[in-house]
Amino acid sequence: MGISAEKVTPFWEYKTLEQMSQQEWESLCDGCGLCCLTKLQDEETDEVVYTSVVCPYSEIDTGACKDYPNRSVNVPSCVQLTLERVAEFDWLPDSCAYRMIYRGQKLPDWHPLISGTRTTLKGAHIGLKSIPVVVDFPGIDYESHLITKP
Repeated sequence: MGISAEKVTPFWEYKTLEQMSQQEWESLCDGCGLCCLTKLQDEETDEVVYTSVVCPYSEIDTGACKDYPNRSVNVPSCVQLTLERVAEFDWLPDSCAYRMIYRGQKLPDWHPLISGTRTTLKGAHIGLKSIPVVVDFPGIDYESHLITKP
């Protein structure tokens, strides 16, 4: 008699973003850090463009925030991602797991929930480590650091 392992369906395959617990929601973040890049919005057209300038609280190697619980206090322009904002923020990268789940797409093989490690982001050329970033500093000219949407 062999022992059979039942395949358990992962929560992101049967739950909507709305149904997820806070822990499940947080675990969807792949740690790419691309949402921490400074974006500029054209006042006339509302078009949002990316820069290669990253928040000074961003850990470039891990994509994590150095002070996540206080991110909105440290950087007032930092916005908390909510269900409503996932639908609203077109500037989120197409590789963002929140956007993918919202759109009914499957998570890619490189996503840490699938691969079991965050090191697969680098191999897939996803995240802050995949582009040359500049850490924000007073007086920086953001327009000289424009990039295409990652």
